[in-house]
Amino acid sequence: MKLSKNFSLNEFTRSMTATRLGIENNPDKEHLKSAIRLFKHVVQPVRDHFGTTRISSGYRSPALNEAIGGSTKSQHSKGQAVDFECDRADNAEVCQWILDNLDFDQVILEFYTKGEPKSGWVHVSYVSPEENRKRALTAVKEGGKTKYLLGLQYD
Repeated sequence: MKLSKNFSLNEFTRSMTATRLGIENNPDKEHLKSAIRLFKHVVQPVRDHFGTTRISSGYRSPALNEAIGGSTKSQHSKGQAVDFECDRADNAEVCQWILDNLDFDQVILEFYTKGEPKSGWVHVSYVSPEENRKRALTAVKEGGKTKYLLGLQYD
């Protein structure tokens, strides 16, 4: 099944952890509808603009999310979030483009190191035009813990 012109449901649900642990990782109808909105409004436009886009973390069933220690509020478990990188673009540039050009719920520049364009990754979520917060964050490690800073901080 295709979620958009360039992305399949299989790409969005693929998980080595789920395979290794024998966990089913298929979205229900509501989560599938959320995924289709996410790809229509954010992921496919990113692909159209930047070219090849590789998903590193997509849908996580509640069982998979629990197995990896994910947040119980994770938008990945609702089909609303995806982590990815674009082959020919700096992750900070991709986040800034999303912020400037698309409707989204959250965009997070995760663990980026200035001067290393392929460091970290992009996390983006989409809920609905009415519920999207258009919130930009930067995730960093401080004292071994993840801290979220307001805004895209890559200068």
